[in-house]
Amino acid sequence: MKQAIINIESNTIVAETLYQSSSATKRSLAIAFIICYISIMFSGISSMLMSVYLPVAVKDLLGNVTDERMNYISAYINSIFIFGSMFGGFAWGFICDKIGRSKAVIFSTALYALFTLLTAFSSSWLLVGFYRFVTGFGVGGVILTTNILIAEIWSEKRRAIALGIVSAAMPVGFIVAGALNNLIPEWRNAFLTGIIPLVTAIIAMFVLAEPESWKQIKNTADTEINRQIFSIDYRKNLVSGSVVFGAMLIGLWAVFSWAPTWVQSITADANKANDLRGITMMILALSGLMGSVVSGWIVNLIGMRKTMMLCFIVCFIMTAVVFKLNTSVTNTTFIEMGLLAFFFGISQGALSVYIPSLFPTKVRASATGFCFNIGRLFTATVVFFIGALVTFLGGYGNAVFIFSFIFLIGFITTYLTPALKAGINTR
Repeated sequence: MKQAIINIESNTIVAETLYQSSSATKRSLAIAFIICYISIMFSGISSMLMSVYLPVAVKDLLGNVTDERMNYISAYINSIFIFGSMFGGFAWGFICDKIGRSKAVIFSTALYALFTLLTAFSSSWLLVGFYRFVTGFGVGGVILTTNILIAEIWSEKRRAIALGIVSAAMPVGFIVAGALNNLIPEWRNAFLTGIIPLVTAIIAMFVLAEPESWKQIKNTADTEINRQIFSIDYRKNLVSGSVVFGAMLIGLWAVFSWAPTWVQSITADANKANDLRGITMMILALSGLMGSVVSGWIVNLIGMRKTMMLCFIVCFIMTAVVFKLNTSVTNTTFIEMGLLAFFFGISQGALSVYIPSLFPTKVRASATGFCFNIGRLFTATVVFFIGALVTFLGGYGNAVFIFSFIFLIGFITTYLTPALKAGINTR
C-alpha cells in the first residue's frame, strides 16, 4: 500500500491510498478499462451528435425559420447540455464518494444512454432540450467517475498512460459522431446508438468491482483528513484546479460546438457543407484522440506545468489562425484544425491525471467533480452567447476567437500556480 504526499506551498496533505497494486488483478483492470472506455466513447458520441446534426435537427423540429431564430434555438440546445453536464459533474462527485466508484460509473452511464435514446423520439425542441439536459447530467458523471475509478486502481507508474489512453475514448466518440453524419442522414436514427452504452451498463452491474482503496476509506474512520472539500486544506487546489480545467474546457467547447456550424456558414454549396461538417468533426476528434494517447508520455517527459502552458498558448494561437484567417474550407484549414485539436487532446489527458491527484480518497471524487465542473457554468454561458451574439459579433469565426482569450487566463493561472510545480510524490 502506498500513500501520496501532496505538497502545496507550506501545507502537506496525506492522501490515504492512491492505489493498491495487490488488489487489482489483470482481469479486473481489463474489465474496468473496457467498460470505462466504452462508456466514455459513447458519451463522446452522445455529446457531439447534436452539434453535428444541429442544423438538420432544428429545421426538422421548427420547419423553415430565420437564421437568427435557428441560431437562438441551436445555442439553447448546446448550452443546456453543458449546464446538464455541469450539474451532473457536481452531483456525481458526491454520489461517487457516497456509493462507490463502480456503481457511480454504472448509473451515470445508464442515465445518459437512456436519454440519448429518448432524444430520437422527440417531438419538439423543448423536449430535445430537456433530454439533452439529462443526457449531459449523465455524461458529466461519466467523465468524472471513470477518471476516478481508473486513477485509483492503476499503479503510479502506469496511471498517466492509462488515463491518457482511456480519455482518448472521448475524441473517438467525436470521430464516430462525425462519421454518423455521413452514414446516417436521419438525425433521429443516429441517437438510437444509445442502446449500446445502456447494455454496457447492465453488463457492468455484474462484473465491475469497487477499488479496494475506496472500500477501506468507506469502512474506516479517519480523523486526520477533513471531509469538507472547501476546508482550508483543499481550498487553494480547488481554485487553481477549477480555473485551469475550466479555461481549457470553455475553449474546447467553444471550438467543438460551433466549428461544424462555422464551416457551413462559410461554405456556399449546401450539399458540400453537409459533408464538410462531418469531416470537420472527424478531423477535430481524430487529432484530439492522438493528443490524448500521447499525453501521458509528454507529461512524464516535460512535466505537468510545462505541458499545460504549452497547450494553452498553442490553442490560443491556432484558434486565431483557424477562425480568423480562413474565409473558406481548404485542406490547410483541416491541418490547422488538426493541430488545434491535438493540443486539446494532450491537455485533457494531462488534466485527467493532475486533478484527481490533488485530493485524498475520501473527497477525491467530490473535489475533482468541483474542479471539473465549476468551469462548465461559464462554458455553457459562453456556448450560448456565441450562438446568441453571433450576428452582433460578426459571424461564428469572430465569436469563437473573442472567447478564445480564456486560454490566456488558463496560461497565466498555470504559470502562477505552485501546485502545478509540486505535483505528487509517492512514499
